[in-house]
Amino acid sequence: MVVLLCLLNDFLLCCVVPECDAIDNSFSPSWWHDSDPLSSKSNRCKRPLLNVTYINENQCDNNSFTSETTACKEWIYGSNKTIVAWLDLACSPWKTNLVGTIHSIGSVIGMMFGGWAADRFGRKSTYIVTSIGIIIGNIKTFIKSYYGYLVVELIESIISGSALGAGMVLIIEISGNNQRVLSGVLFAYAIYVGEALIAGIAMVVPDWQWIIYTICTPPILFTSYILLLEESPRWVVLNNKLDKARRLLKLINKSNKINIVDNDLDELDDVKLRQICNVEKESKREGFREALASMDILKRVLIVTVSRFTVTFIYYGLVANSVWLPGNKYVNYALTALMSFPGDVLALYFMNRFGRRWPLFYGYFVCGLACIASSCVPESYLWPKIILFMIGKLTVAACYTGIWTFTMELFPTSVRGSMFGLCTFTASAGFMLAPLTPAMDTYSPILASMIFACSAVASSVLILFAPETKDQPLPGTIKDITKSSVTAKNINISSGEENLGYEEKNVYSVRL
Repeated sequence: MVVLLCLLNDFLLCCVVPECDAIDNSFSPSWWHDSDPLSSKSNRCKRPLLNVTYINENQCDNNSFTSETTACKEWIYGSNKTIVAWLDLACSPWKTNLVGTIHSIGSVIGMMFGGWAADRFGRKSTYIVTSIGIIIGNIKTFIKSYYGYLVVELIESIISGSALGAGMVLIIEISGNNQRVLSGVLFAYAIYVGEALIAGIAMVVPDWQWIIYTICTPPILFTSYILLLEESPRWVVLNNKLDKARRLLKLINKSNKINIVDNDLDELDDVKLRQICNVEKESKREGFREALASMDILKRVLIVTVSRFTVTFIYYGLVANSVWLPGNKYVNYALTALMSFPGDVLALYFMNRFGRRWPLFYGYFVCGLACIASSCVPESYLWPKIILFMIGKLTVAACYTGIWTFTMELFPTSVRGSMFGLCTFTASAGFMLAPLTPAMDTYSPILASMIFACSAVASSVLILFAPETKDQPLPGTIKDITKSSVTAKNINISSGEENLGYEEKNVYSVRL
């Protein structure tokens, strides 16, 4: 028999006090030096220190323990429905938080790996294999070792991040010139819906193991994508799989009712197939080495990295700071989350209407101004302060989706996935630094907003050094990028005019 000193946190947990051989089920045992152990956070991981000069067999009383405390060594949990109980992490908050950190790191590594694999092995195969691979997360429910759990968490997050990277590349490449922003918005909305579903699942299924089963088991259904999903036509042609390219063109012809005779497609020679897909024949495979040797590619990597760092830093920084706004913190957090939906709609309209560069320029600039203005408004002006804050969140949400699409359009098919992953990896510091911004209020209430604004203005200026990509065919190779070193003044291409290195081919009016 042992004494259990019970504290009520998110669930019932009891510190084992082995010096007594009776069980005291009270939450305020008479011998505990604090009359209300639940009122003190410091008591959560402490237990009373035995008074060695006093022994009263068979029970514990006020004299059995001193007023001093020592660290609790052993816990009994009232429920095993959380990983805290499963891995015995009652007094190890840093270990609990490290699980989320490891997942974030793995996701970033995964997006980089998934982009490379998509370039090397194909978009479809990489996406399907990594999507199915998420079922490995179920193994976590059988692991009792904390470090073993972290290893599986890291592997699962790398696999899921790879699926995200490969899926983003694929959805952009199978979209037409006029639907690329729409595909990015739909991709973002799918993520929002997934986040909401996870929250709903957690409410209905309280046991953490069943939550894992519910999330990590359905990916087995992605095996059906072997039959349902097609490879990117551009990647197929670039990698000289021309027979498969002809089959895909027939499928596109049938699905879009272009009214081209299939026999005509069968008779297309290699040259015309490449013209349709705006892909030139290359004698060697392009990869990281070739990409980073190109100054044009490096310039685009710099622009995208800074812009994506900014948008990630501000987006998650505003989310973290939303609970400190005046008024109801739950309402403010909900409003902040809801701003992502109209923000993506704005991105869809303005980027399809006016191109990529200028909407992103104004989006970053307005976001920076809104952040500064919100921080300067006194808290007594409740709604003006909240409205300016929400304008910042609205515009950064639009830039978030916009810069994802722009990233895909700036890099050639041969290294698109690799460059997307590299930019994601280098810009991930924004995601890691964002949770620290609320602490800046201890130095100055406008410090975080000033950093947001400076970062946003820097990105808005850099965006102007990138070429416009609206209505332009996706470049196929690094050679296309080098030959097309375009600026804003020579992007408006009239009908029949050469497109600076890769012509806008209209063979049989099939557009990829």
